[in-house]
Amino acid sequence: MSKPSTTSSGKAIGLVTENPWQALKQFTSARIALGRAGTSIPTQQLLPFQLDHARAIDAVHKALAVESLIEQLQASSAVQTHTKHAPMVVSSKANDRMTYLQRPDLGRQLCEASWQSLLEHREKSSQEYDLAIVVADGLSSTAIQHHAAPVIESLVTKLTKDDKYPWSLAPLIIVKQGRVAVGDDVGECLKAKITLILIGERPGLTSPDSMGIYITWNPKRGAKDSSRNCISNIRPEGLCYEEASHKAFYLLTESMKTKCTGIGLKDRSLVVEDSTNLESNPKSQFLVSAAKDK
Repeated sequence: MSKPSTTSSGKAIGLVTENPWQALKQFTSARIALGRAGTSIPTQQLLPFQLDHARAIDAVHKALAVESLIEQLQASSAVQTHTKHAPMVVSSKANDRMTYLQRPDLGRQLCEASWQSLLEHREKSSQEYDLAIVVADGLSSTAIQHHAAPVIESLVTKLTKDDKYPWSLAPLIIVKQGRVAVGDDVGECLKAKITLILIGERPGLTSPDSMGIYITWNPKRGAKDSSRNCISNIRPEGLCYEEASHKAFYLLTESMKTKCTGIGLKDRSLVVEDSTNLESNPKSQFLVSAAKDK
């Protein structure tokens, strides 16, 4: 083991040079103020970096434990009561994980067998669906494994308590090797008015378990990204489950009113939480007031 250098007087010289921004680390999880040891970063900073890097890689390559996810969903009384059908498992055109990562286009569409199975389900059902909730592993199966079930339970509970609109929910659809646009295929097959897809987001070095939600009105294969609304960074260290489900519920109810999503639908869910009239308290929401006046 190497020892710290000493001066001619015998005083030890530290091997690590601290960064003057050290105090700012309390405000962020980002890697700042790492210090240095010679021309490199200190070992005590390098090892956590390597661990986070490994976790991010695992999140991308690890397969989604579908049976475990189904058990989580079926354990929810709200989901069981109001979806009225067991979760259905389908697949994209990407046959395996490596193909999924190398061919993003294949992850955006259902395979033919899955397309036909959803069409057959729709033909057998006489019910019209307002909403199809889709779950896809995306680029972080870890995120879906940890966060999808509690967010769905919270959202379904809100939908069933909605006294303004009686929501009709399609069976939960779990897509293996799926990307965001695969929700359009699901919505088209089931003829749902709206598709909401929960998907694992690309991992960061401090966020290997970040989940996103995308909402699309009148989903059809080939829909543009501009026609979707996104809720991002859903995880305990980011957007909590309750707030995520609140935003999703707000966007869904507004979508039913306006019959659109994407650039035509703005997230003003914070205004909904405030019981005061927007015009009576313009200073607290001046940006929204200005947008409304235009």
